[in-house]
Amino acid sequence: MTPARLSDAPWLRSGPAARVLGLLNEDGEEARVVGGAVRNALLGVPIVDIDIATTAVPSEVVRRAKVAGIKSVPTGIEHGTVTLVADGQPFEITTLREDTETFGRKAKVAFGRDWVGDARRRDFTINALSVDIDGVVHDHVGGLADIAERRVRFIGDPQQRIEEDYLRILRFFRIHAAFGAGEVDRDGYFACIGARAGLASLSAERVRMEILKLLIAVGAVGAVAAMADGGFLQAIFGGVAYTGPFQAMIAGERELGLEADAIRRLAALAVAVTEDARRLATRLRLSNAEAKRLDSMGHRWWRLADMDEPLAKRRLYRLGEAAYRDRLLLAWARAGGNTDPKAWREHASLPQRWSAPKFPLRAADFIARGVAEGPVLGHAIALAEDAWLAADFPMDQAALAAIADQAVSRVSRDRA
Repeated sequence: MTPARLSDAPWLRSGPAARVLGLLNEDGEEARVVGGAVRNALLGVPIVDIDIATTAVPSEVVRRAKVAGIKSVPTGIEHGTVTLVADGQPFEITTLREDTETFGRKAKVAFGRDWVGDARRRDFTINALSVDIDGVVHDHVGGLADIAERRVRFIGDPQQRIEEDYLRILRFFRIHAAFGAGEVDRDGYFACIGARAGLASLSAERVRMEILKLLIAVGAVGAVAAMADGGFLQAIFGGVAYTGPFQAMIAGERELGLEADAIRRLAALAVAVTEDARRLATRLRLSNAEAKRLDSMGHRWWRLADMDEPLAKRRLYRLGEAAYRDRLLLAWARAGGNTDPKAWREHASLPQRWSAPKFPLRAADFIARGVAEGPVLGHAIALAEDAWLAADFPMDQAALAAIADQAVSRVSRDRA
């Protein structure tokens, strides 16, 4: 059989990747690009990182890099991994190895020279392909056939692969969402269901990373539906999952030409009220910015349904453009297909059609009317701002004076 070749890979012939491969292919040692870069190149999708496996032991990798003037960083040297930085681009270099004892991520390893064994210890067949410096693709586990079928399949016994690291359950769905087609692999799916309880052993940070990547993958709808049917979402989120609004959120993003957004999609999938947002922030260990945004989306999103344009302007003024768009899209997703999409599109385009003015009245305007500094002054300003919004943002001096006078009169009555 003619070996498969990676024909469209200029990075193999020149540039920093070719330089590192050449460095590690001397004096009886061999190096190949492995994993995601090979998979993506064969599928014709962008390559994010280029990882390299080598027969050279870590100390030899470091020595060769030093001679070549390439920076080395011992990012995981106890497991055989060194990061080389060539021309500003990082490459993760891992010595071929075998797991002599496996318990989650803390496997004990022994270095070796067996390319077949190295491939078989990986997670999925499409992630176990390697390509040498001449562009020859090496397939020891049937990955090329699965690439052709866009099938995500565990290597060997799915249950054994999962027990080595329960994060592979989430990776199974995430990789399928990104690169698979059709339904998930049946054997892998049932193995994941059988091992579902193992998700509880994973750190929140690892779960967060996989979930947020999955939610923005091109096949997220199908993967999330499969996860819901298998009972995974309840285990991960600790609450109800709303697959209909999730699908509607994706449709809304595409309708408006917006980029896929993981937090926005997470809100559609799992947030109905702010308590849901706070629970998710804890369970997934979201960043402060992510948690704040999710909480904002869950806060009375239903008030952005059935708005006329004056009310939409007031909401935009209060929320700001980013929060307004997030909450509006959540309301649209929750509304489903029972409302006129034209009205939603009009509301969504409001930030491009209209810029909210700044509230023109200042503290001095109320102090000049006899209001002393302190809480009463703040109350008067808030009342005036509410009245200004209700009057549709007037800017003429007569209207502003009347609003200020009315606010002062009210706080004076309240104090009397």
